[in-house]
Amino acid sequence: MSDHELGDLELTGRLLTASNATFIGHLDDATVVYKPVAGERPLWDFPDGTLAGREIASFLVSQVFGGDIVPRTWWGEGPHGPGMLQQWCEPDPDDEAVTLVPADPRVGRSVPDGWCHVLDGVDADDQLVSLVHEDSLALRRMAVFDLITNNADRKGGHVLAMSDGHRYGVDHGLTFHVEHKVRTVLWGWIDQPLTDDEVAGVAQVRTALDGDLSTSLSDLISPDEIGALRTRCEELLANPVFPAPRGPMPAVPWPPF
Repeated sequence: MSDHELGDLELTGRLLTASNATFIGHLDDATVVYKPVAGERPLWDFPDGTLAGREIASFLVSQVFGGDIVPRTWWGEGPHGPGMLQQWCEPDPDDEAVTLVPADPRVGRSVPDGWCHVLDGVDADDQLVSLVHEDSLALRRMAVFDLITNNADRKGGHVLAMSDGHRYGVDHGLTFHVEHKVRTVLWGWIDQPLTDDEVAGVAQVRTALDGDLSTSLSDLISPDEIGALRTRCEELLANPVFPAPRGPMPAVPWPPF
């Protein structure tokens, strides 16, 4: 669905836990998320553009990168003005790709088979816990996507575990900054080489930035941000390995869920 194919958006609810105005509504026969630009709270470290623009830019990059990571996202008009519209994806309530597990005090952690350890801490009851995520190709691809888009807010709740095993990533308003700002819960593959398929996805984005992708992104993010995206792709292609956190800023968003 494109912004030229929109019917009337009927709002049915609001996500009160979101930091910016976020609504649920019906558009024709589809359920969508609506984030109006008028409801955005300015961020001191993301002064340029809009959160909605970066969300749409993330979708466009994901389409080139492959893996169907970001649900369909587009510009649209709603009761509160222009903003981002995104296909609603209902996750499986009995499935999760990122979680907390009790840590074994004798060894400091307890990681289930098929999962990756990220960090240890204490929960609200002062019990030792470990933050873990599944070791899957779908989640690895999302982690690589976050590296090239410079995602500063990959919380556990921003990973939607679908009943068919697919994993969607949502909430990409804090992306594409020219400075390194990667904050994510998906740090479980540090120093592991990228797969050939992951490298190919990065190369596809880099190549597309010499053509139509740059043109499409130019209305959504700044020229400097497009240039930084190109540079991140080139650096990852030159050294196709999952990097470790770097820089002075926290490596994991707070709260992590």
